Amino acid sequence: MIVVTGGAGFIGSNLITKLNSENFNDIVVVDSFENKNKLANLKGKKLSTQIDRDDFFDWLNQNNEMVEFIFHLGAKTDTTLTDNSVFDKYNLNYTKEIWKACCKYQIPLIYASSAATYGDGSLGYSDDHRTIHKLKPLNLYGWSKHNFDLWALGQEEKPFFWAGLKFFNAYGPNEGHKGKMASMIHQAFKQIRKTGELQLFKSYNKNYEHGEQKRDFIHVNDIVDTIYWLMHHRKNSGIYNLGTGKARSFNAMALEVFSALKKEPNIKYIEIPDSIRDKYQYFTQAEMGKIKSIMGKEKGYEFEVNQRDFMP
Repeated sequence: MIVVTGGAGFIGSNLITKLNSENFNDIVVVDSFENKNKLANLKGKKLSTQIDRDDFFDWLNQNNEMVEFIFHLGAKTDTTLTDNSVFDKYNLNYTKEIWKACCKYQIPLIYASSAATYGDGSLGYSDDHRTIHKLKPLNLYGWSKHNFDLWALGQEEKPFFWAGLKFFNAYGPNEGHKGKMASMIHQAFKQIRKTGELQLFKSYNKNYEHGEQKRDFIHVNDIVDTIYWLMHHRKNSGIYNLGTGKARSFNAMALEVFSALKKEPNIKYIEIPDSIRDKYQYFTQAEMGKIKSIMGKEKGYEFEVNQRDFMP
Protein backbone atom coordinates (compact mmCIF):
# COMPACT_ATOMS: atom_id res chain seq x y z
CA MET A 1 0.00 0.00 0.00
CA ILE A 2 1.00 3.58 -0.68
CA VAL A 3 -0.41 6.29 1.60
CA VAL A 4 -1.11 9.76 0.24
CA THR A 5 -2.23 12.30 2.82
CA GLY A 6 -4.04 15.22 1.26
CA GLY A 7 -4.84 12.74 -1.49
CA ALA A 8 -8.07 14.47 -2.47
CA GLY A 9 -6.27 17.79 -2.79
CA PHE A 10 -4.39 19.42 -5.64
CA ILE A 11 -0.91 17.86 -5.61
CA GLY A 12 -2.09 14.67 -3.88
CA SER A 13 -4.71 13.83 -6.50
CA ASN A 14 -2.25 14.48 -9.33
CA LEU A 15 0.26 12.21 -7.63
CA ILE A 16 -2.36 9.46 -7.47
CA THR A 17 -2.96 9.90 -11.21
CA LYS A 18 0.77 9.39 -11.76
CA LEU A 19 0.90 6.35 -9.47
CA ASN A 20 -2.12 4.78 -11.17
CA SER A 21 -0.50 5.34 -14.57
CA GLU A 22 2.49 3.33 -13.32
CA ASN A 23 0.18 0.53 -12.07
CA PHE A 24 0.31 1.47 -8.40
CA ASN A 25 -3.35 0.98 -7.55
CA ASP A 26 -3.27 0.02 -3.85
CA ILE A 27 -3.57 3.64 -2.72
CA VAL A 28 -4.76 4.81 0.70
CA VAL A 29 -6.12 8.35 0.61
CA VAL A 30 -5.98 10.30 3.88
CA ASP A 31 -7.81 13.62 3.98
CA SER A 32 -10.36 15.63 5.92
CA PHE A 33 -13.05 15.32 3.21
CA GLU A 34 -14.75 18.43 4.65
CA ASN A 35 -14.54 20.20 1.29
CA LYS A 36 -16.91 18.16 -0.86
CA ASN A 37 -15.57 19.85 -3.99
CA LYS A 38 -12.33 17.93 -3.49
CA LEU A 39 -14.05 14.60 -3.99
CA ALA A 40 -14.25 15.26 -7.73
CA ASN A 41 -10.45 15.04 -7.78
CA LEU A 42 -10.69 11.35 -6.86
CA LYS A 43 -13.16 10.45 -9.60
CA GLY A 44 -11.84 7.61 -11.73
CA LYS A 45 -8.84 6.95 -9.47
CA LYS A 46 -7.90 3.41 -8.44
CA LEU A 47 -7.85 3.39 -4.64
CA SER A 48 -7.88 0.91 -1.77
CA THR A 49 -9.57 3.01 0.85
CA GLN A 50 -10.21 6.53 2.11
CA ILE A 51 -9.42 7.43 5.72
CA ASP A 52 -10.26 10.57 7.65
CA ARG A 53 -7.07 12.27 8.81
CA ASP A 54 -8.16 12.02 12.46
CA ASP A 55 -8.42 8.24 12.14
CA PHE A 56 -5.18 7.71 10.26
CA PHE A 57 -2.80 6.87 13.10
CA ASP A 58 -5.12 4.20 14.51
CA TRP A 59 -5.30 2.71 11.02
CA LEU A 60 -1.52 2.90 10.55
CA ASN A 61 -0.82 1.20 13.86
CA GLN A 62 -2.89 -1.74 12.68
CA ASN A 63 -1.77 -1.85 9.05
CA ASN A 64 1.82 -0.59 9.04
CA GLU A 65 3.27 -3.85 7.73
CA MET A 66 1.39 -3.35 4.46
CA VAL A 67 2.53 0.24 3.91
CA GLU A 68 5.36 0.68 1.42
CA PHE A 69 5.60 4.47 1.33
CA ILE A 70 3.97 7.58 2.82
CA PHE A 71 3.55 10.80 0.87
CA HIS A 72 2.49 13.44 3.38
CA LEU A 73 1.00 16.23 1.26
CA GLY A 74 -1.94 17.19 3.46
CA ALA A 75 -1.76 20.54 5.26
CA LYS A 76 -3.57 23.71 6.14
CA THR A 77 -2.39 26.05 3.39
CA ASP A 78 -4.31 29.29 3.97
CA THR A 79 -1.61 31.97 4.13
CA THR A 80 -4.06 34.52 5.54
CA LEU A 81 -5.14 32.39 8.52
CA THR A 82 -4.22 33.96 11.88
CA ASP A 83 -5.08 31.07 14.23
CA ASN A 84 -1.70 29.50 14.91
CA SER A 85 -3.24 26.62 16.86
CA VAL A 86 -4.61 25.24 13.57
CA PHE A 87 -1.15 25.26 11.98
CA ASP A 88 0.41 23.75 15.11
CA LYS A 89 -2.10 20.93 15.08
CA TYR A 90 -2.20 19.97 11.42
CA ASN A 91 1.06 21.23 9.89
CA LEU A 92 3.56 20.85 12.72
CA ASN A 93 2.43 18.27 15.27
CA TYR A 94 0.57 16.02 12.83
CA THR A 95 3.67 15.86 10.64
CA LYS A 96 5.83 15.05 13.67
CA GLU A 97 3.58 12.07 14.40
CA ILE A 98 3.88 10.85 10.82
CA TRP A 99 7.66 11.19 11.03
CA LYS A 100 7.78 9.22 14.28
CA ALA A 101 5.56 6.50 12.82
CA CYS A 102 7.81 6.22 9.76
CA CYS A 103 10.80 5.80 12.07
CA LYS A 104 9.02 3.20 14.19
CA TYR A 105 7.71 1.15 11.26
CA GLN A 106 10.61 1.74 8.85
CA ILE A 107 8.50 3.46 6.20
CA PRO A 108 10.10 5.93 3.75
CA LEU A 109 8.59 9.41 3.79
CA ILE A 110 8.23 12.37 1.45
CA TYR A 111 6.54 15.42 2.93
CA ALA A 112 5.50 18.82 1.61
CA SER A 113 7.39 21.86 2.81
CA SER A 114 6.94 25.21 1.05
CA ALA A 115 8.70 28.14 -0.60
CA ALA A 116 6.78 30.24 1.93
CA THR A 117 9.58 29.33 4.35
CA TYR A 118 11.85 31.78 2.49
CA GLY A 119 9.93 34.84 3.59
CA ASP A 120 10.81 38.00 1.65
CA GLY A 121 13.71 36.27 -0.07
CA SER A 122 16.32 38.61 1.38
CA LEU A 123 18.29 35.58 2.57
CA GLY A 124 18.11 33.89 -0.80
CA TYR A 125 16.51 30.61 -1.83
CA SER A 126 19.12 28.04 -0.94
CA ASP A 127 18.03 24.63 0.34
CA ASP A 128 21.42 24.05 1.98
CA HIS A 129 20.74 22.50 5.40
CA ARG A 130 23.42 24.71 6.94
CA THR A 131 21.50 27.93 6.19
CA ILE A 132 17.86 26.89 6.58
CA HIS A 133 17.79 27.93 10.24
CA LYS A 134 18.31 31.58 9.22
CA LEU A 135 15.04 31.85 7.28
CA LYS A 136 12.20 34.11 8.46
CA PRO A 137 8.80 33.35 6.89
CA LEU A 138 6.23 36.12 6.48
CA ASN A 139 3.12 34.29 7.70
CA LEU A 140 2.01 31.59 10.12
CA TYR A 141 1.63 29.02 7.34
CA GLY A 142 5.26 29.56 6.32
CA TRP A 143 6.40 29.34 9.93
CA SER A 144 4.55 26.04 10.43
CA LYS A 145 6.40 24.51 7.48
CA HIS A 146 9.71 26.05 8.52
CA ASN A 147 9.40 24.90 12.12
CA PHE A 148 8.86 21.33 10.98
CA ASP A 149 11.87 21.49 8.64
CA LEU A 150 14.01 22.65 11.57
CA TRP A 151 12.59 19.95 13.82
CA ALA A 152 13.26 17.24 11.22
CA LEU A 153 16.85 18.35 10.70
CA GLY A 154 17.40 18.24 14.45
CA GLN A 155 16.18 14.68 14.94
CA GLU A 156 18.64 11.91 15.71
CA GLU A 157 16.14 9.26 14.65
CA LYS A 158 15.06 9.59 11.03
CA PRO A 159 13.21 7.41 8.52
CA PHE A 160 15.70 5.37 6.47
CA PHE A 161 14.72 7.61 3.54
CA TRP A 162 12.99 10.96 3.80
CA ALA A 163 12.65 14.09 1.70
CA GLY A 164 11.04 17.43 2.47
CA LEU A 165 10.12 19.27 -0.72
CA LYS A 166 9.86 23.06 -0.76
CA PHE A 167 7.22 23.48 -3.44
CA PHE A 168 7.31 26.83 -5.19
CA ASN A 169 4.23 28.16 -7.06
CA ALA A 170 2.54 24.98 -8.25
CA TYR A 171 -0.21 25.13 -10.85
CA GLY A 172 -2.22 22.70 -12.95
CA PRO A 173 -5.40 20.60 -12.94
CA ASN A 174 -7.49 19.83 -9.83
CA GLU A 175 -7.17 23.26 -8.19
CA GLY A 176 -10.85 24.21 -8.36
CA HIS A 177 -11.59 23.42 -4.70
CA LYS A 178 -8.86 25.75 -3.37
CA GLY A 179 -10.73 29.02 -3.86
CA LYS A 180 -8.54 32.04 -3.05
CA MET A 181 -5.59 29.73 -2.34
CA ALA A 182 -5.55 28.38 -5.91
CA SER A 183 -2.60 29.36 -8.07
CA MET A 184 -2.63 32.74 -9.77
CA ILE A 185 -2.63 30.91 -13.09
CA HIS A 186 -5.83 29.07 -12.18
CA GLN A 187 -7.39 32.32 -11.01
CA ALA A 188 -6.28 34.06 -14.20
CA PHE A 189 -8.08 31.56 -16.42
CA LYS A 190 -11.19 31.87 -14.27
CA GLN A 191 -11.19 35.68 -14.21
CA ILE A 192 -10.48 36.15 -17.89
CA ARG A 193 -13.14 33.69 -18.98
CA LYS A 194 -15.70 35.43 -16.77
CA THR A 195 -14.83 39.12 -17.18
CA GLY A 196 -12.38 39.45 -20.07
CA GLU A 197 -9.82 41.09 -17.80
CA LEU A 198 -7.28 40.05 -15.18
CA GLN A 199 -6.69 41.87 -11.91
CA LEU A 200 -3.12 41.91 -10.61
CA PHE A 201 -1.75 43.56 -7.50
CA LYS A 202 -0.02 46.90 -7.74
CA SER A 203 3.56 47.09 -6.57
CA TYR A 204 4.51 48.89 -3.36
CA ASN A 205 8.19 48.15 -3.86
CA LYS A 206 10.18 50.71 -5.83
CA ASN A 207 12.24 47.95 -7.42
CA TYR A 208 9.20 46.44 -9.17
CA GLU A 209 6.72 47.98 -11.60
CA HIS A 210 3.06 46.97 -11.33
CA GLY A 211 2.70 43.34 -12.35
CA GLU A 212 6.45 42.79 -12.48
CA GLN A 213 6.47 40.93 -9.19
CA LYS A 214 7.93 37.51 -9.98
CA ARG A 215 7.19 33.92 -9.02
CA ASP A 216 8.76 30.57 -9.81
CA PHE A 217 5.76 28.80 -11.34
CA ILE A 218 6.05 25.01 -11.62
CA HIS A 219 3.53 22.67 -13.23
CA VAL A 220 2.17 19.98 -10.95
CA ASN A 221 3.18 17.29 -13.46
CA ASP A 222 6.84 18.23 -12.94
CA ILE A 223 6.29 17.99 -9.20
CA VAL A 224 4.72 14.53 -9.27
CA ASP A 225 7.33 13.22 -11.74
CA THR A 226 10.03 14.32 -9.29
CA ILE A 227 8.21 12.77 -6.34
CA TYR A 228 7.82 9.51 -8.27
CA TRP A 229 11.55 9.50 -9.07
CA LEU A 230 12.43 10.07 -5.42
CA MET A 231 10.13 7.21 -4.38
CA HIS A 232 12.32 4.83 -6.38
CA HIS A 233 15.63 6.54 -5.59
CA ARG A 234 15.41 6.28 -1.79
CA LYS A 235 18.79 7.77 -0.91
CA ASN A 236 20.25 11.23 -0.36
CA SER A 237 17.64 12.14 2.24
CA GLY A 238 17.09 15.81 2.94
CA ILE A 239 15.23 19.02 2.14
CA TYR A 240 15.01 20.07 -1.49
CA ASN A 241 13.65 22.98 -3.48
CA LEU A 242 11.20 22.14 -6.22
CA GLY A 243 10.54 24.87 -8.77
CA THR A 244 11.72 25.62 -12.29
CA GLY A 245 14.66 27.73 -11.17
CA LYS A 246 13.42 30.63 -13.31
CA ALA A 247 11.20 33.41 -11.99
CA ARG A 248 8.50 34.82 -14.28
CA SER A 249 6.57 38.06 -13.80
CA PHE A 250 2.83 38.14 -13.28
CA ASN A 251 2.58 40.30 -16.40
CA ALA A 252 4.35 37.64 -18.47
CA MET A 253 2.19 34.91 -16.96
CA ALA A 254 -0.93 36.94 -17.75
CA LEU A 255 0.05 37.34 -21.40
CA GLU A 256 0.51 33.56 -21.66
CA VAL A 257 -3.00 32.99 -20.30
CA PHE A 258 -4.60 35.59 -22.57
CA SER A 259 -2.81 33.96 -25.50
CA ALA A 260 -3.96 30.47 -24.49
CA LEU A 261 -7.55 31.77 -24.38
CA LYS A 262 -7.08 33.63 -27.67
CA LYS A 263 -8.07 36.94 -26.06
CA GLU A 264 -6.52 40.40 -26.19
CA PRO A 265 -4.60 41.32 -23.02
CA ASN A 266 -6.60 43.40 -20.56
CA ILE A 267 -4.86 43.83 -17.21
CA LYS A 268 -6.08 45.97 -14.31
CA TYR A 269 -3.84 46.70 -11.32
CA ILE A 270 -5.51 46.75 -7.92
CA GLU A 271 -4.48 47.53 -4.34
CA ILE A 272 -2.91 44.86 -2.17
CA PRO A 273 -5.16 44.44 0.89
CA ASP A 274 -3.71 46.08 4.00
CA SER A 275 -3.86 42.75 5.85
CA ILE A 276 -1.21 41.16 3.60
CA ARG A 277 0.65 44.17 2.16
CA ASP A 278 3.62 43.88 4.52
CA LYS A 279 3.73 40.09 4.09
CA TYR A 280 3.74 40.08 0.29
CA GLN A 281 6.52 38.26 -1.57
CA TYR A 282 7.83 40.23 -4.57
CA PHE A 283 10.18 37.55 -5.88
CA THR A 284 10.66 33.79 -5.59
CA GLN A 285 13.09 31.61 -7.51
CA ALA A 286 14.20 28.16 -6.50
CA GLU A 287 17.86 27.24 -6.41
CA MET A 288 17.64 23.86 -8.13
CA GLY A 289 21.25 22.68 -8.13
CA LYS A 290 20.84 20.37 -5.15
CA ILE A 291 18.01 18.22 -6.48
CA LYS A 292 19.40 18.24 -10.03
CA SER A 293 22.69 16.92 -8.66
CA ILE A 294 21.02 13.74 -7.44
CA MET A 295 18.59 13.36 -10.33
CA GLY A 296 21.10 14.10 -13.06
CA LYS A 297 18.63 16.40 -14.82
CA GLU A 298 20.33 18.49 -17.47
CA LYS A 299 17.10 19.99 -18.80
CA GLY A 300 15.29 22.27 -16.39
CA TYR A 301 11.58 22.31 -15.73
CA GLU A 302 9.69 24.52 -18.15
CA PHE A 303 6.85 26.98 -17.69
CA GLU A 304 3.91 25.98 -19.88
CA VAL A 305 0.30 27.12 -19.87
CA ASN A 306 -2.38 24.84 -21.27
CA GLN A 307 -6.02 25.81 -20.89
CA ARG A 308 -7.00 22.13 -20.84
CA ASP A 309 -5.60 22.06 -17.30
CA PHE A 310 -8.13 24.70 -16.26
CA MET A 311 -11.31 23.74 -18.04
CA PRO A 312 -14.43 24.96 -16.22
